[in-house]
Amino acid sequence: MRLIILAFLIYLLYRLFRGFFGPGKRLERSENGGVIDEMVQDPFCKTYIPLRDARRKVIDGREYFFCSNECADKFKKEISQ
Repeated sequence: MRLIILAFLIYLLYRLFRGFFGPGKRLERSENGGVIDEMVQDPFCKTYIPLRDARRKVIDGREYFFCSNECADKFKKEISQ
């Protein structure tokens, strides 16, 4: 019985320290518990990706969002032709 109580206390301490020293960035949640994140479309390959994971590039004074640096480079070459 003591072992179970000790394990429970260790788990509580772990959760407490994880809350204080864990990542500072928290994701917002919707009413039903799902994560809210804006999706953006890569203009080159037309793939939708979460905004937080997108590669941001400014090309000719306009901001674009890409799934990878390769797509950004290909898009930039296509625009300049």
